[in-house]
Amino acid sequence: MTVQFSPAVRNAMGNAIEATIGTAPTLEIRSGAPPATTATADSGTLLASMTLPSDWYAAYSGGAGALVGTWQDTAANNTGTAGHYRIKDSGGSTCHEQGTVTATGGGGDLTLDNVSIATGQQVTITSFGKTIAGA
Repeated sequence: MTVQFSPAVRNAMGNAIEATIGTAPTLEIRSGAPPATTATADSGTLLASMTLPSDWYAAYSGGAGALVGTWQDTAANNTGTAGHYRIKDSGGSTCHEQGTVTATGGGGDLTLDNVSIATGQQVTITSFGKTIAGA
């Protein structure tokens, strides 16, 4: 049998992500594949970096959550093709989450309107959501 959780437990698990990472974390968009773990050093070229809003993730409901506010870098750091993201605490020192980046509709953990990034261009996150398993 597959383990199942009540909606309350799934929501609490999801809400713990934002609570643990904290307010105003840094989101980095990088080229290439993500490192082996969140504890592994950064990889790829830093293409864009942004400070997320203080309340950056909606409270989970039905085991699902989504971004809050505008997630945007008004001037990308470097040119390249986005491959993964990392979310770090507000000091930018500890990576708490990472995943894949694709163009909208590409199935990545985070989606952009365009994964081809040029230095100085505006980069806007179009979709970022998670569903906690165990329904």
